[in-house]
Amino acid sequence: MLRINLRDGEKVVINGAVLRSVGRTDVVIENEAAILRGRDVITPEDADTPAKRLYFACMMAYIDPDRLIQHQSRVLSLFEELLHAIEAPEAKASCIAFANKIARCSFYHALADCRDLIAYEAQALARFSPAYAA
Repeated sequence: MLRINLRDGEKVVINGAVLRSVGRTDVVIENEAAILRGRDVITPEDADTPAKRLYFACMMAYIDPDRLIQHQSRVLSLFEELLHAIEAPEAKASCIAFANKIARCSFYHALADCRDLIAYEAQALARFSPAYAA
């Protein structure tokens, strides 16, 4: 059993359905489900960097298991591209952790490693252009 507390207007994705709370809401999930809070969801338009595209593909593999093979293929392709571009040891470690979770189809947990890669990417891009600074 999982209890989620949602603020007024907060979104949550449960098995691909986007739900929005009206008022402060408690949701109790009593069986296994793919769940993402709205703050952990990105849109295709927000996936504007290599690490964000990887996050989006991994997120889709998690919340859209009906097209898992298609999403997995996209994740692996994007991961390979990103891995070749990363040089920092801590980012490589996040890549290895991400790859291990993807190999086990643990997409939800892989998203955390991907958030680390997004943060690394933002720092790297900020060094080259102030426009990327968060």
